[in-house]
Amino acid sequence: MNPGEADVAPGVRPSLAELVGLRPLARQRGPARRARAGVRALAPSPQRGQGMEYAESRDYVAGDDARHIDWRVTARTGRPHTKTFQRERERLTLIVADTAAALYFGTRVRFKSTQAARAGAIAAWAAAADGDRIAALRGSVIEAPVPPAGGTRGALRVLHALTRWYAAPPEGDAGLGVAMDHARRLLRPGSRLLVLADAGSVAAVPARDWAAVGAHCDALVLLLDDPLERGPPRGRLRFASEDGRVDLDLSGEPQRARWREAFDAPREAAIAHLRRAGIGVESLSSDAPSDAWLSAFARGRMG
Repeated sequence: MNPGEADVAPGVRPSLAELVGLRPLARQRGPARRARAGVRALAPSPQRGQGMEYAESRDYVAGDDARHIDWRVTARTGRPHTKTFQRERERLTLIVADTAAALYFGTRVRFKSTQAARAGAIAAWAAAADGDRIAALRGSVIEAPVPPAGGTRGALRVLHALTRWYAAPPEGDAGLGVAMDHARRLLRPGSRLLVLADAGSVAAVPARDWAAVGAHCDALVLLLDDPLERGPPRGRLRFASEDGRVDLDLSGEPQRARWREAFDAPREAAIAHLRRAGIGVESLSSDAPSDAWLSAFARGRMG
């Protein structure tokens, strides 16, 4: 246990021990079965991803694709060289964490931010079990992404970052748009992408950028919400803020209409925005099981 971890309020801030303890949930999926002779079934491929990565440069021979000429080696040696490629054997799973202030709120079981951290941890453990390299980032111009690494080491690096990012709104949040700019530089064809986001952040990324990601990767956006946002009770609610307590009367229909405009409309717009771009989208409430969305992550071609 890390220093001060015992002081973490359950459900308000995620702890590293909590995220490590979610590993069995990712394992419960079970591996895909290999096909018996004459029977079609899903089976894991020994090859990872759909892209090609650089292997080496060799002397050019007649018939080689001129588009693959390695001009730097050609210039250095004075002889034409061509690049050779090999299929990527390790898929990348990238977790993008939205750290908008709206996520650090909750009324049932846990904060949305804690649920985001838990979902990201389950994704990291699932990716490690699949043999993927795992990376993570948030919208920041000062903090570098968690670099890709495989196995338990790669998963734990991501868990440490999620614990830190979702303990409280981090300084210098540059928004989901910046996070997705960084993501596009890391993703390769065949990668798997999970975006943990508040619905209000999705519009910061143009539809064409979502579509560009979805065309080459398995992409899923997980929208975090709270039961109060979806179905507030009729009556007077009292909220605590930095400026003191705020009373809100939701007994009348005009007030409830404004509530729906503030919470339902952004979520519905985000879902439509993502589906038009061919991106998979799921909702996860703060009081739902943290792995309720996992089957969508495992299906492949999530868009």
